[in-house]
Amino acid sequence: NIYRDGLKVTVSINYRMQLHAEAAAEKHLAEMQSKFFQHWKGRVPWEGVPDLIDQAMKKSERYKMMKEAGASDSEIKTAFNEKYKMRIFAYNNGKYSEKDSVMSPLDSIKYYKYFLQPGLMAMDPHTGQILAWVGSLDHKYFKYDHVNKTASRQVGSTFKPFVYTLAVDNGWSPCDVAPNVPVVFEDYENWSPRNSDGKEGGEMQLQRALANSVNHITAFLMKQLGPNGPKNVINLVRKMGISSPIEAVPSICLGTADISVYEMVGAFATFANKGVFTEPYYLVKIEDKNGTVLYNQVPQTTEALSEQTAYVMVKMMEKVTQIGTGTRIRFRYGIPWDIPVYGKTGTTQNNSDAWFIGVHPQVAAGVWVGCDDRAVHFRSTDLGQGASLALPIWAY
Repeated sequence: NIYRDGLKVTVSINYRMQLHAEAAAEKHLAEMQSKFFQHWKGRVPWEGVPDLIDQAMKKSERYKMMKEAGASDSEIKTAFNEKYKMRIFAYNNGKYSEKDSVMSPLDSIKYYKYFLQPGLMAMDPHTGQILAWVGSLDHKYFKYDHVNKTASRQVGSTFKPFVYTLAVDNGWSPCDVAPNVPVVFEDYENWSPRNSDGKEGGEMQLQRALANSVNHITAFLMKQLGPNGPKNVINLVRKMGISSPIEAVPSICLGTADISVYEMVGAFATFANKGVFTEPYYLVKIEDKNGTVLYNQVPQTTEALSEQTAYVMVKMMEKVTQIGTGTRIRFRYGIPWDIPVYGKTGTTQNNSDAWFIGVHPQVAAGVWVGCDDRAVHFRSTDLGQGASLALPIWAY
């Protein structure tokens, strides 16, 4: 019995790093939450999904209990619109707090839909030990864990390095150039992605294209990988610890798949570990009251890619923080230029998901930010992109 038998459970979480991770999420999201409320003032974020609140009500414990007790729909509706005194989550001077309020259960459902949530995981890329884990704003009010392996969200451009990795494995070099023009995939209903900034034309070195997250170049590489390119990219990421379902279609090159923070951080850590994937873990050891070891974690490793390819990809992704979408790490948040950091930003359609995964030789960390419902998000890419929503938490 875990409460009586004197078990000693050792976990890998680094206490100081955990405090820093929680403080970083709190610091940035307090600022962005204020902007989010202002951004939607006079409107509701779910206006394009009119039944979102109704569906949320039906998923609530109160609704299920009333249904089981035999309450009619009209009785339930009345109960959900009746106002009560309740204590709610709130920000106070940039800090997580609580406050007393009077609102109906239906109003409280609407209120909580507005909150931006973090998912942050940091690990040692060599041992696999998880050093920090932030699954939500506050477990008391938000029970969903946005880091867990089953908590997958669309990854956007953070997936692009895997396409480049396969290209490097097939002989492409960071200094090679590719045309910055639309690519058409005839076998997939003539799918042809566009650059997010609308600019095109000329040629661009692969390292600069990855640093600036150019869609045309990523699509070009996917097409160069041949008809089995999508399948081969999936085979690669499977070796790098990503087990979430991924459809073998060209659009995965732009990050259409849903993958968890846990999986993405583990995959990016593979580059720092010379191409060897190490399964992330936090449970190190369990002993009984006599010191007998009942469980001892043995790190699970897989040779995912060559050391040479891993090195090339690290150097390419360093450009993200030097000349690309992640440069504010240096000039705004003051991480010195001589500290080696590589990574990738990611932003999904409609700004529903913001990502930044960054790796130092000793620590790999990934941050996702978004709302519990994908329909709730910033309408502006300037506010909702990975470099604005997720990267600052990583930097702090």
